[in-house]
Amino acid sequence: MADMNTDVLIIGAGPAGTSAASLLHQAGYKALIIESQKFPRFVIGESLLPRSMDLLDEAGMLEAVHKRNYMVKNGAVFLRGDQACTINFGEQFTNGWKYTYQVPRDDFDKVLADVVEAKGIEILWEHKVTDVRFTDTGPETVIQDKDGKTISISSRFILDGSGYGRVLPRLLDLNLPSKLAIRDSIFTHVTGDKRPQGSEEGQIWICVLPGNAWLWIIPFSNGKTSIGVVAKPDFIDSFPGELDEKLRAIIDSEPNARKRLGDTKFVFPTERIHSYSISVKRLCGKYYALMGNATEFLDPVFSSGVTLALESANRAAKTLIRQLNGEQVDWDKEYAEYLMQGVDTFRTFVNAWYEDKLSTIFFCPVHPEGVKSQVCSVLAGYVWDKDNPCVEQHERAVNALAELCAQQTA
Repeated sequence: MADMNTDVLIIGAGPAGTSAASLLHQAGYKALIIESQKFPRFVIGESLLPRSMDLLDEAGMLEAVHKRNYMVKNGAVFLRGDQACTINFGEQFTNGWKYTYQVPRDDFDKVLADVVEAKGIEILWEHKVTDVRFTDTGPETVIQDKDGKTISISSRFILDGSGYGRVLPRLLDLNLPSKLAIRDSIFTHVTGDKRPQGSEEGQIWICVLPGNAWLWIIPFSNGKTSIGVVAKPDFIDSFPGELDEKLRAIIDSEPNARKRLGDTKFVFPTERIHSYSISVKRLCGKYYALMGNATEFLDPVFSSGVTLALESANRAAKTLIRQLNGEQVDWDKEYAEYLMQGVDTFRTFVNAWYEDKLSTIFFCPVHPEGVKSQVCSVLAGYVWDKDNPCVEQHERAVNALAELCAQQTA
């Protein structure tokens, strides 16, 4: 006999896990969250997209987020030498949110966790999932606390929002290598950032570097700024010294970043993540579904991580609620195919970024009518709006736009 019972066991108390739990709770079902760490804890993925606002609102979390007075993000600036392209979310094709937030994830994730705990949803902190067994009646999960004590939990379904921990992909042998090129990321937080003033202060900066590398600058309302570089390992390793010295040297090599960040102080030693992109064999099974970074992590260039986490949680929770209500649901069609349509749209844009097709579009001196607003909506996270040609036929649209813009700049 199991030590505990719940309708839905959720692995991970990040944005995917907490938002799914909130939606299930609103529908009258009991959710139990298992989290291996204690919040607050540091994690990257700090720049939201406007689509996140819809999803946070639906999960009953947006009011708590508003109260934190995070830095308002109304767009993005892409910089290549003396060229600049500003994406303003207020000018997008889709009728969606015109702004979002830049969020220190230690605080943001703790806020969302506090919201669900205030609703009466239990989170077992510092517990790890060690085993899952699927029976005819549902999953039997074994968890272990920090002292080594084990507990068995019976549930009707499991939602895995374990992020980089990728609990079910690891236990069920679902992991697959990504088809994207191997890239690393080095990053830290700084103080002393010489930010733009006014409405441009909260925009994320993406500075283009040689060798398909790039640098991010994400300002927070607490006075700190997140900075990082994404590149192939050999690019990072071509700079001398330890990680702090490498990051400093890369900043100094890019004029826009050097002017803004030249006098900054690092808040903590530079960290490195190797080969961050990963895929999976399948997103769901009879008694489980994967959410967020436990599904497929593409690339951080368009800040899609939290948005995809929230979108997958929203779709998974709604599909599961229908199933728990007694409806017949097709998880592959109604969850996996839906989610992958958005992931594939982002993938097309990620590939186009590293193939320089997006740079050709961004830095085109005169954009064809309607192009910028359609691209803007994708970068705002509205990658399920099939009225947008850049979503409905994303690969064809991006290739055609890049060719057209290349002709204008020839």
